[in-house]
This record gives sequence, structure tokens and C-alpha cells, in this order.
Amino acid sequence: MDDTLRLRLDIAYDGTDFHGWARQKGGLRTVQQTIEEALSLVLRTDVALTVAGRTDAGVHAAGQVAHADIPAETLNQRSIEGDPGRLVRRLAKLLPEDVRVFDVREAPAGFDARFSALARTYVYRVTTHPAGALPTRARDTAVWPKPVELDAVQACADALVGLNNYAAFCRPKEHATTIREVHAFTWREVEPMLYEARITADAFCWNMVRALVATCLTVGQGRRAPQWPKELLLRDARAADVPLAPARGLTLVGVDYPAEDALAARAEATRAKREM
Repeated sequence: MDDTLRLRLDIAYDGTDFHGWARQKGGLRTVQQTIEEALSLVLRTDVALTVAGRTDAGVHAAGQVAHADIPAETLNQRSIEGDPGRLVRRLAKLLPEDVRVFDVREAPAGFDARFSALARTYVYRVTTHPAGALPTRARDTAVWPKPVELDAVQACADALVGLNNYAAFCRPKEHATTIREVHAFTWREVEPMLYEARITADAFCWNMVRALVATCLTVGQGRRAPQWPKELLLRDARAADVPLAPARGLTLVGVDYPAEDALAARAEATRAKREM
């Protein structure tokens, strides 16, 4: 009989004071380490998290998902009584204010927070107002120094949707593919000179969202021609002329998964190397 239980955790955090999601050497503060230490303290066993999207330093999350495999017997503590959901209140007492676990439940068979995911969605928030961001939103709103034309920004985003090699927009990682499928990329002006971009893809490589956002803003301010994004998609290496939008404007807002009976098959398909 299997004595290990897989838990799904739904997580949110303000990434401003974290050095990204993943554990790092040298004792740097990360989201993964912070949550793992709290869980290990409550469950009295070492806990390792696998996450849907490894966010960079300064990037936020409102809909992050992770899983952890734990000995089933650890849930038999009196304060938990076999109900993983009771961990939410326990963790709230231990975690700092800039990270929260909003739900903990037993994961269905075949669930893998990373490989079972169908898509991730990010929102990027940016202002071009000369005064900068509203003080109450300064931690999640980036500042772009020049005015932009929304129609030009959206036209650029439209050109970047589809199944493509996004090598020009990704920091290189050995033995990793840069082929991704961007499902949707839309911009809207939520207030005068305040814009939000929403982008969904099967997955994102390192720095990809911030590079795509900066490309759109660069075209939108007139510094680059409308055909530039299509030219970038023809490159097979990181493009030095593509800037990165500031990390603070980026938030992971959701992760989509298939029906329970398709979770294992999705994970197997995702582990296969992408090809065009």
C-alpha cells in the first residue's frame, strides 16, 4: 500500500522582497524555501515543492500552483485530523505577510503541478504616466519612460501569438528548447496611461514574458518598426536589442489543467521535447 500522499497547494505572493521562487545557494530569501520550511515545521518532515511556474526575482503570483509528496501518516496529527485543508490556517500563522497558501488538498491521480499544466497566464501592469505608479500599487506596477500607442502595442502582440521559436526573447538554458505556443496576448488601457497585458501560453522560458512585453512597448513608442517582432521570431538566439520590462509589473495569475483523467497523459506529453 502506498504510504505517500501528493498534495496540491494554491499560492500567492508579493515577489518584491524574494529572490525568485527557486531555492538558491547562500541563504537568499526565496518563496520555495519560505513555504517548504513552514510546511516542514507543521508536518514534522522534510517537504520539497514542485511548482507550475518558477518566477524570477521581483515577480509576483496570485495563482501559483505547487505539489508536494508527503508521508500519509503526517496528516494524522491532532491539529490536522487527516484533512489537508487544515494546513491553510496552520501555515497562515507561520508564513510572512508577503506569501500565502490559500488552499491545500489531496491531488488527483496523475497530477503534476509543472508537467500536467496546459497553460500559464500572466498579467503585466505598466504605467507611462510622467509621475510614475500610484503609490499604493508601486510594488506591482512597472514604469515605462515614454508614451505608447495602444493600437501599435496590440498589433505587435498579435504578431507574437502562435507556435514559434522564441529564442530571441529567452535567456539561454543548456539542453532546453525555446519553442513555445502563445495562445493569447492582449493589451488594454485600464486608466489613462495605465496598461495591462494578459498573456497565456503552454509554458514560458526564462525572461520570455518580460521580453515580449518590452518588445510591444518598444514598438508602441515608435522606436521600432511594426515588422520587428516578426523578424525577431526568425532568430535562433537571444537578441541583444530586445530589452526586458521591469520584473515588478509581472504577476502569474493562473495555471490551467486538464480533466482529472487526462492529467497523467498531459504530464507525459509535456516531458517530451517540443518541436515545431
